[in-house]
Amino acid sequence: MHNSVARNAAQTALDASPAATHADTRHPAAHEDPKDAAAQVVLESERAVAVVDLGRDGPVLRWVNSAFERITGVTTPEVRGCVDVFSPGYRSVVLAEIAERAIDGATFPLSVPLLRADGHEIILDTVVTPRELDGAIRRFVLVQNGPPESVRTDVQELVHHSRHTLEALAKVSEVIHEGEDAGALTVISRVLSRHMFAWCGFFAEDSVLRKITGLDSTVSGHHVGSRRGFTYSDEEDPVAQLLSVGPMRRVRLDLDGAYTPGSVSQQLADLINAGIEAGPRLRREAIVAPLQGRGSVLGLMAVIKPGDQVGSPEATLLLESTARRVGLAMDHVRLYQGEHVLAETLQRAMLPDLDHIDSLDVWTYYSPNAEHAQVGGDWYDVVHLGEDVVGAVVGDVVGHDVEAAAAMGQLRSVLRTFASELRDPGTVLSRLDGMVQSMRIRRPASLVYATLQPSEVTPGEWLLRYSSAGHLPGLLASAGELTELSGARGRLMGFGDGHRETAEVTLVPGDVLVLYTDGLVERRDHPVHDGVARLGEVMLAASGEHDAAGVGEQVLRRFAAPPEDDVAVVIVRVPTMDADQRRGGRFRRWRLAPAADSVRRARKLVTEACMSWDRSSAVVELITSELVANAVVHGEGRLLLRVQDTGGGVRIEVEDGNPVPPTHLEPHAARVGGYGMQIVERLADWGWRPSGPGKVVWAKVHADATLELPARQD
Repeated sequence: MHNSVARNAAQTALDASPAATHADTRHPAAHEDPKDAAAQVVLESERAVAVVDLGRDGPVLRWVNSAFERITGVTTPEVRGCVDVFSPGYRSVVLAEIAERAIDGATFPLSVPLLRADGHEIILDTVVTPRELDGAIRRFVLVQNGPPESVRTDVQELVHHSRHTLEALAKVSEVIHEGEDAGALTVISRVLSRHMFAWCGFFAEDSVLRKITGLDSTVSGHHVGSRRGFTYSDEEDPVAQLLSVGPMRRVRLDLDGAYTPGSVSQQLADLINAGIEAGPRLRREAIVAPLQGRGSVLGLMAVIKPGDQVGSPEATLLLESTARRVGLAMDHVRLYQGEHVLAETLQRAMLPDLDHIDSLDVWTYYSPNAEHAQVGGDWYDVVHLGEDVVGAVVGDVVGHDVEAAAAMGQLRSVLRTFASELRDPGTVLSRLDGMVQSMRIRRPASLVYATLQPSEVTPGEWLLRYSSAGHLPGLLASAGELTELSGARGRLMGFGDGHRETAEVTLVPGDVLVLYTDGLVERRDHPVHDGVARLGEVMLAASGEHDAAGVGEQVLRRFAAPPEDDVAVVIVRVPTMDADQRRGGRFRRWRLAPAADSVRRARKLVTEACMSWDRSSAVVELITSELVANAVVHGEGRLLLRVQDTGGGVRIEVEDGNPVPPTHLEPHAARVGGYGMQIVERLADWGWRPSGPGKVVWAKVHADATLELPARQD
């Protein structure tokens, strides 16, 4: 090999490997080029140095220094471009480990099995630095890690550890591939504890660290919170630095160390100490690695090695490889959830902003099928058709895709147009039939359309007229009896063969009407008619509620299981003659800006409303303040505040454009704020529901609720 070629190869090794620069150094003569002198150090170093390229058939040695030649017994011309220097059967393992560890271009340790010229197998512990070759990371500089005599011959032990490492990685990949198990990380922890480590755990950070068990833990609605800001103390906290984006790295955490109270290191040490049982196999030191996604760190992985185990490259490989796999899997789950939320938001955006109906109590609800990330075809609408007529519709287009949503949008628009001109529901659906056929909507669709008009004979009563196109019958709860609105049945939309009929029924004060899609009552484990019967029982039990929202919340509690199809519900309650009419006008609604000043304004508005209703305002004011503050900080877009005197108390509803549910946080010394929903829970009944593109958070304050403050201690 020519001197210039050797020097160039040595310079490549020198540039790539910091370890090589710590070899025996020499001061170059004044006339020498420092780079040439440094390359000479690499050439004559007592530590073995080699340059390996990833070829088509595996790792290929391109250049070695004299120390490598002495250790292996082969010379540079013999190894140049040769793959036989690696022990037979291990080339694929070496290649797999190099590919696994070289993703981020950072230096990593690697035990390399080599075949000496005399046929004996040895293990050379090295530090590997990836380098780019032709625009890709395909060149690696290996520098012996340790003194020149640190050459091992325990190849069988290496085989044992490598086999356990590969088995563990295979099992980890299998668990991640399944992906649906909410306890996937618990399973992975057990696998790693069985193969290599004494203990393993995974953690995520919202505003504080918490232990996680599933790949979806960072996106679960129960745990979504604001990320803690990077503080000044974090600059000296190595565990906190892992939460910032950077190359894969590891940190050792002394479980008995003294850390800044509330710091990430202190939180992690406390969580690990609380989750382990002290024993002779457990060291009082954890090794921590980041769970890296695409452009962000989603959490931390911590392991504890057995007390009698020395550090091994295989353990490091297993830790980092698992952290990478879990981080990417969590990122995939987060991306999927983001697509689901986007599709759901699109679906909700296609639902209408309902007209406010002063003379009727109306409650609506929509929830997409959690199993589908596509938009669907269920919809509802409630609209003023005149000063004395209200129209309500619930419909379902078959499918969960864009075509179903497009068909839904067309049907809703055309039906609104016909309903504004025609008063008879049967006539409206007959006209809609013809339009469906002419528009060539290929998706079957069912719906029930109804109009409500005050009775001209008896004050307080309403005339309900309706027509159904292949839809489930509406239910009417009246005076303790349940009636199925099964009249005026017809075929699915687009399949009508003539004029559709209209049925009529009289509603009296206190009656409750529900229109719904099959997603509310249908489940795989029981037929639809059983679900309809259950819904009827709930309607009768809830008909004594003072408002339609109270009935709706009871329905949601009884049908709380995740829907297997989209759900759309409209509940209408006819106001009673006594309490409801005496409270005429006891309803307020305000639109607020998504700004901090809206909290103060909301407090003032609800206080004035309560005073005009002769209601105590202290509890209502406090709860309104907390709900509006949450909507301002965590919500999106529009902000709507509604307050209603229900007779039995005051109902508060705050609507915003963020579909993520409110978070109930547990107390923690490192967290500032975040206890608003705990205050609400102490003072009122509360819940939430999807609405439009966002959600409604509601609270019901009972008439006898008071705000009691502890007595002052002098």
